[in-house]
Amino acid sequence: MLATLSPNGLLLVALCSILGLVLLIVRFKCNAFVALILASVAVGVGSGMPMLKIASTFQEGVGATLATLAMVVGLGTVLGKLLAESGAAEVIANRLVSVLGPSRIDYALMVVAFVVGISVFFGVGVILLGPVAFMLARQTGTPILRLALPMFAGLSVAHGLIPPHPGPMVAIGKINADAGRTILWSLLVGVPTALVTGPLLARWIAPKVPMEIGGLGAEATARPAAPRAPGFGLSLFTMLLPVVLMLVATVAELCLPPEDPLCQVLRLIGSPLVAMVAAVLFSFWSFGTHCGLSAAQILKFSDQCVGPAANILLVIGAGGGFSKVLAVSGVGDAISGLWSPGIPPLLLGWLIAGVIRIAVGSATVAITMAAGLVEPILVAHPEVNKELMVLAMGAGSLILSHVNDSGFWFVKEYVGMSVSQTLRTWTVMETGIAVVSIVIILLADFAQRTFFL
Repeated sequence: MLATLSPNGLLLVALCSILGLVLLIVRFKCNAFVALILASVAVGVGSGMPMLKIASTFQEGVGATLATLAMVVGLGTVLGKLLAESGAAEVIANRLVSVLGPSRIDYALMVVAFVVGISVFFGVGVILLGPVAFMLARQTGTPILRLALPMFAGLSVAHGLIPPHPGPMVAIGKINADAGRTILWSLLVGVPTALVTGPLLARWIAPKVPMEIGGLGAEATARPAAPRAPGFGLSLFTMLLPVVLMLVATVAELCLPPEDPLCQVLRLIGSPLVAMVAAVLFSFWSFGTHCGLSAAQILKFSDQCVGPAANILLVIGAGGGFSKVLAVSGVGDAISGLWSPGIPPLLLGWLIAGVIRIAVGSATVAITMAAGLVEPILVAHPEVNKELMVLAMGAGSLILSHVNDSGFWFVKEYVGMSVSQTLRTWTVMETGIAVVSIVIILLADFAQRTFFL
């Protein structure tokens, strides 16, 4: 820890910086990218970090965030643009409506998002499924939040609870939990959680937050430019191709030794960047020339994605920089002294991860730090179910996403919401996921100890 303030002083600095950030954006209409930089500097100065360290820490946070997202988001916007311009999004939307009816398409999107989210990162899932959600909203006249929130819920639950996502995997390694049993428990907890916090919650929230279709995802509402649309099977295959490739890589890691050449090849092909490149290259045919688009049109649509993608990446990167400054300033260490040993271990893991998440923004950082803090507690209490502890920390790491979370800005910019609208929708949904999850986890733990021990 670099800071010289007391733990209470660090927490006060973090709280003031977050409130100031909200004030800059909401009251003074400051650009979010600039406001995040100013808030990062305020945290660094207020916590006593050296001036040069503030700048380098912010840059490290930006770099670490964009290193995993920049290329994937850029390629994903190209894939999403071609999905819309070829008419494939409309084809998929029409099939969902015809099979399920307009009244149940939110459930369909939640299920698809949950399945897709198991093997792809949250941002990738939004880029892949967002055009379908926007097209369904246009086709059926359904408010976009009624469809977007269930999609976000399915993806977020999978990201926070289910291995092989980095947060749960780090926690599994730190506390020596079993990956297979964690996956089983995560499915039992995740499905009802996504159902409650997705379609059911969205049906209550959407009427209270009216908004027009906008943001990066609004590109999907434009009329297709292709002379003919691809078939449903080809459309679905192209959209899910990166998911399939990433899933194959996951299976290879579980079934083959790491030194096996086939395993190494499949892991390369299934890495997010390579999988997205492969899908985009395939889409140049399936959503491009196959549908009657010329090479010049494909190039034009690809170039049109650069501007919107650059804007959202700037905000996401700055959010990652702010989160890094909060972590390095010592806020996370200050939080570790707040817990009481009298709290039940599973609830304690959830609370620690939740407080860290609120303070530093990153779900992965929250679960990683929480796993290190609960490790000695698990040694003293070997009867605690380690797999449920992984899920408890994962659930806590999703709570109260707000302005210091890069995911908050991603969702805001993609759907075209204001900060206030994002707090009233996305933040409420993420908090709902955390609360519903821990309730189910505690019930599962009670049932296990009562009936199976």
